[in-house]
Amino acid sequence: MSTRVVTGKVRFSYFSALTARKNEMNGKEEFSTQVLVPKTDTETVNQLKAAAKAALTAKFGDKIPKTVRNPLRDGDTETKSDGSPLGPEYAGHYFFNTKSTAKPGAVDAHGHDIIGSQDIVSGDFGRVSLNAYAYDQAGNKGVSYGLNPAAESVDSDW
Repeated sequence: MSTRVVTGKVRFSYFSALTARKNEMNGKEEFSTQVLVPKTDTETVNQLKAAAKAALTAKFGDKIPKTVRNPLRDGDTETKSDGSPLGPEYAGHYFFNTKSTAKPGAVDAHGHDIIGSQDIVSGDFGRVSLNAYAYDQAGNKGVSYGLNPAAESVDSDW
């Protein structure tokens, strides 16, 4: 079973996938975005879940821990750290964060390279290529989605 997923149409939030930002937790420069997946896109949701399960199996075999962090969060039930609701754009969506230390390539709907970070902004729609990976670090166990370095397709007019 593959850990690689190319999503259907998703929405980008906190988009910094073309300009690296310093991760305050590890000090590394990273490219990242938050991805909002419509709950109606069951194909993408099922692929994300299957990739996460495959990553867990690859890491832990048949001894998957009972409590692992799931990267796919529910926009209808999650709240901000202060307990207040998320914005209305999260309604009807699952969401997750993805990042990479390598700059991902980006193309528009016609296959032309997107060079400038101003060409894609938070709120734009597109597809993203990801790889699920499991981790066991400092007592934390779970799955995350890594942003693949050369397969992001976007179209802000979608």
